[in-house]
Amino acid sequence: MIGYASNTGTHRNLDALRKAGWGILLTPDNPTWRDGFHHVGVDNGAWKAFKQNKAFDGYSFQKLVERHGPMADFVVIPDIVAGGYRSLEFSLSWMPKLRGLRRLLLPVQDGMHPNSVWNVLREWSNCGIFLGGSTEWKLKSMWEWGMLACALRRYYHVGRVNTCRRIRLTAEAGADSFDGTSATMFSCNVPMLTAAKAQPSLLVPSMSMRWPSC
Repeated sequence: MIGYASNTGTHRNLDALRKAGWGILLTPDNPTWRDGFHHVGVDNGAWKAFKQNKAFDGYSFQKLVERHGPMADFVVIPDIVAGGYRSLEFSLSWMPKLRGLRRLLLPVQDGMHPNSVWNVLREWSNCGIFLGGSTEWKLKSMWEWGMLACALRRYYHVGRVNTCRRIRLTAEAGADSFDGTSATMFSCNVPMLTAAKAQPSLLVPSMSMRWPSC
Protein backbone atom coordinates (compact mmCIF):
# COMPACT_ATOMS: atom_id res chain seq x y z
CA MET A 1 0.00 0.00 0.00
CA ILE A 2 1.42 3.36 -1.06
CA GLY A 3 1.15 6.46 1.11
CA TYR A 4 0.89 9.84 -0.65
CA ALA A 5 1.74 12.94 1.35
CA SER A 6 0.37 16.38 0.59
CA ASN A 7 2.82 18.45 -1.43
CA THR A 8 5.24 20.61 0.54
CA GLY A 9 8.27 22.79 -0.04
CA THR A 10 9.93 21.91 3.27
CA HIS A 11 13.19 20.17 2.35
CA ARG A 12 13.51 18.23 5.62
CA ASN A 13 10.05 16.75 5.26
CA LEU A 14 10.58 15.96 1.58
CA ASP A 15 13.82 14.15 2.39
CA ALA A 16 12.09 12.06 5.06
CA LEU A 17 9.28 11.14 2.67
CA ARG A 18 11.67 10.19 -0.14
CA LYS A 19 13.74 7.94 2.11
CA ALA A 20 10.60 6.21 3.38
CA GLY A 21 9.26 5.58 -0.13
CA TRP A 22 6.20 7.82 0.08
CA GLY A 23 4.56 9.50 -2.88
CA ILE A 24 3.54 13.13 -3.32
CA LEU A 25 0.05 14.43 -4.13
CA LEU A 26 0.02 17.49 -6.41
CA THR A 27 -2.87 19.97 -6.23
CA PRO A 28 -3.87 23.03 -8.29
CA ASP A 29 -2.60 25.35 -5.54
CA ASN A 30 0.64 23.37 -5.07
CA PRO A 31 1.50 21.88 -8.48
CA THR A 32 5.30 21.72 -8.22
CA TRP A 33 6.75 18.35 -9.21
CA ARG A 34 9.26 17.18 -6.58
CA ASP A 35 12.35 15.34 -7.82
CA GLY A 36 13.23 11.94 -6.43
CA PHE A 37 9.69 10.64 -5.89
CA HIS A 38 8.70 7.45 -7.70
CA HIS A 39 4.99 7.94 -7.01
CA VAL A 40 3.12 11.15 -7.83
CA GLY A 41 -0.66 11.61 -7.86
CA VAL A 42 -2.82 14.53 -9.00
CA ASP A 43 -5.66 15.68 -6.75
CA ASN A 44 -8.37 18.08 -7.88
CA GLY A 45 -8.17 20.52 -4.95
CA ALA A 46 -11.88 20.33 -4.13
CA TRP A 47 -11.28 19.52 -0.44
CA LYS A 48 -9.13 22.58 0.21
CA ALA A 49 -11.54 24.81 -1.69
CA PHE A 50 -14.36 23.40 0.45
CA LYS A 51 -12.43 24.04 3.68
CA GLN A 52 -11.69 27.61 2.59
CA ASN A 53 -15.27 28.18 1.40
CA LYS A 54 -14.06 28.89 -2.14
CA ALA A 55 -15.39 27.79 -5.52
CA PHE A 56 -13.67 24.88 -7.24
CA ASP A 57 -10.92 26.15 -9.56
CA GLY A 58 -11.50 24.11 -12.69
CA TYR A 59 -9.10 26.12 -14.80
CA SER A 60 -6.11 25.52 -12.48
CA PHE A 61 -7.01 21.85 -12.25
CA GLN A 62 -7.03 21.52 -16.04
CA LYS A 63 -3.64 23.23 -16.27
CA LEU A 64 -2.25 20.83 -13.65
CA VAL A 65 -3.61 17.83 -15.57
CA GLU A 66 -2.20 19.07 -18.86
CA ARG A 67 1.23 19.46 -17.29
CA HIS A 68 1.51 16.43 -15.02
CA GLY A 69 -1.54 14.21 -15.58
CA PRO A 70 -0.01 11.93 -18.23
CA MET A 71 2.95 11.10 -15.92
CA ALA A 72 0.96 10.76 -12.69
CA ASP A 73 -0.01 7.49 -11.03
CA PHE A 74 -3.61 8.72 -11.00
CA VAL A 75 -5.78 11.82 -11.43
CA VAL A 76 -8.69 12.43 -9.04
CA ILE A 77 -11.79 13.49 -10.99
CA PRO A 78 -13.37 16.76 -9.75
CA ASP A 79 -16.11 16.26 -7.18
CA ILE A 80 -18.29 18.09 -4.67
CA VAL A 81 -17.34 17.48 -1.04
CA ALA A 82 -20.25 15.86 0.85
CA GLY A 83 -22.30 16.33 -2.32
CA GLY A 84 -23.72 12.83 -2.64
CA TYR A 85 -25.20 12.09 -6.05
CA ARG A 86 -24.81 15.72 -7.06
CA SER A 87 -21.08 15.08 -6.75
CA LEU A 88 -21.37 11.98 -8.95
CA GLU A 89 -23.12 13.97 -11.68
CA PHE A 90 -20.42 16.64 -11.48
CA SER A 91 -17.68 14.02 -11.76
CA LEU A 92 -19.37 12.38 -14.73
CA SER A 93 -19.45 15.75 -16.53
CA TRP A 94 -15.66 15.96 -16.18
CA MET A 95 -14.77 12.44 -17.25
CA PRO A 96 -14.87 13.00 -21.04
CA LYS A 97 -12.39 15.87 -20.60
CA LEU A 98 -9.97 13.50 -18.88
CA ARG A 99 -10.24 10.66 -21.33
CA GLY A 100 -6.87 9.28 -22.36
CA LEU A 101 -5.16 9.50 -18.96
CA ARG A 102 -3.87 6.16 -17.76
CA ARG A 103 -5.75 6.10 -14.45
CA LEU A 104 -8.67 8.16 -13.18
CA LEU A 105 -10.11 7.93 -9.67
CA LEU A 106 -13.84 8.53 -9.21
CA PRO A 107 -14.54 10.20 -5.83
CA VAL A 108 -17.38 8.73 -3.79
CA GLN A 109 -19.15 10.90 -1.23
CA ASP A 110 -21.63 10.63 1.63
CA GLY A 111 -24.88 8.98 0.60
CA MET A 112 -23.51 7.23 -2.48
CA HIS A 113 -23.83 3.44 -2.79
CA PRO A 114 -21.51 1.08 -4.68
CA ASN A 115 -24.33 0.01 -6.99
CA SER A 116 -24.63 3.60 -8.22
CA VAL A 117 -21.10 3.61 -9.63
CA TRP A 118 -20.93 -0.02 -10.78
CA ASN A 119 -21.85 0.76 -14.39
CA VAL A 120 -19.54 3.77 -14.54
CA LEU A 121 -16.59 1.65 -13.47
CA ARG A 122 -17.52 -1.11 -15.89
CA GLU A 123 -17.68 1.39 -18.76
CA TRP A 124 -14.43 3.17 -17.88
CA SER A 125 -11.75 0.51 -17.67
CA ASN A 126 -9.10 3.01 -16.51
CA CYS A 127 -11.19 4.29 -13.58
CA GLY A 128 -10.73 3.37 -9.92
CA ILE A 129 -12.28 4.59 -6.67
CA PHE A 130 -11.31 7.54 -4.45
CA LEU A 131 -13.02 7.33 -1.07
CA GLY A 132 -13.77 10.85 0.13
CA GLY A 133 -16.67 12.10 2.21
CA SER A 134 -17.02 12.81 5.91
CA THR A 135 -14.87 10.90 8.37
CA GLU A 136 -17.82 9.06 9.94
CA TRP A 137 -19.23 7.93 6.58
CA LYS A 138 -15.79 7.01 5.26
CA LEU A 139 -14.97 4.73 8.18
CA LYS A 140 -18.41 3.13 8.03
CA SER A 141 -18.33 2.39 4.28
CA MET A 142 -14.60 1.80 3.70
CA TRP A 143 -14.83 -2.02 3.56
CA GLU A 144 -17.86 -1.92 1.23
CA TRP A 145 -16.01 0.20 -1.34
CA GLY A 146 -13.02 -2.09 -1.01
CA MET A 147 -15.20 -5.06 -1.93
CA LEU A 148 -16.42 -3.24 -5.04
CA ALA A 149 -12.88 -2.36 -6.10
CA CYS A 150 -11.84 -5.97 -5.59
CA ALA A 151 -14.84 -7.35 -7.51
CA LEU A 152 -14.04 -5.16 -10.52
CA ARG A 153 -10.26 -5.39 -10.02
CA ARG A 154 -9.96 -1.60 -9.80
CA TYR A 155 -7.55 0.68 -8.00
CA TYR A 156 -8.76 1.86 -4.60
CA HIS A 157 -7.50 5.00 -2.82
CA VAL A 158 -8.65 6.47 0.51
CA GLY A 159 -8.32 10.19 1.17
CA ARG A 160 -7.41 11.98 4.43
CA VAL A 161 -5.74 9.16 6.34
CA ASN A 162 -3.54 10.66 9.06
CA THR A 163 -3.25 8.15 11.92
CA CYS A 164 -1.83 4.66 12.35
CA ARG A 165 -5.28 3.33 13.20
CA ARG A 166 -6.80 4.67 9.99
CA ILE A 167 -3.87 3.36 7.98
CA ARG A 168 -4.60 -0.12 9.37
CA LEU A 169 -8.31 0.20 8.58
CA THR A 170 -7.44 1.37 5.08
CA ALA A 171 -5.18 -1.64 4.55
CA GLU A 172 -7.85 -4.02 5.87
CA ALA A 173 -10.34 -2.55 3.38
CA GLY A 174 -8.01 -3.53 0.53
CA ALA A 175 -6.85 -0.06 -0.48
CA ASP A 176 -3.94 0.29 -2.89
CA SER A 177 -3.01 3.71 -1.53
CA PHE A 178 -4.03 6.58 0.72
CA ASP A 179 -3.11 10.22 1.28
CA GLY A 180 -2.77 12.51 4.25
CA THR A 181 -1.19 15.65 5.65
CA SER A 182 0.34 14.27 8.86
CA ALA A 183 3.53 12.99 7.23
CA THR A 184 3.87 16.26 5.31
CA MET A 185 3.52 18.52 8.32
CA PHE A 186 5.68 16.57 10.75
CA SER A 187 8.68 14.61 9.48
CA CYS A 188 8.94 12.89 12.87
CA ASN A 189 5.65 11.09 12.10
CA VAL A 190 6.97 9.49 8.91
CA PRO A 191 8.65 6.40 10.48
CA MET A 192 5.60 5.60 12.62
CA LEU A 193 3.13 5.99 9.75
CA THR A 194 5.42 4.07 7.39
CA ALA A 195 5.58 1.15 9.82
CA ALA A 196 1.78 1.12 10.09
CA LYS A 197 1.26 0.83 6.34
CA ALA A 198 3.93 -1.87 6.03
CA GLN A 199 2.14 -4.31 8.36
CA PRO A 200 0.32 -7.06 6.41
CA SER A 201 -3.37 -7.68 7.01
CA LEU A 202 -5.38 -10.89 6.74
CA LEU A 203 -8.69 -9.01 6.46
CA VAL A 204 -8.28 -7.65 2.91
CA PRO A 205 -11.33 -8.26 0.66
CA SER A 206 -10.80 -11.07 -1.84
CA MET A 207 -12.54 -12.42 -4.92
CA SER A 208 -13.93 -15.25 -2.78
CA MET A 209 -16.26 -12.66 -1.24
CA ARG A 210 -19.04 -12.40 -3.80
CA TRP A 211 -20.32 -8.88 -4.53
CA PRO A 212 -24.13 -8.79 -3.92
CA SER A 213 -25.01 -7.46 -7.40
CA CYS A 214 -22.89 -10.05 -9.30
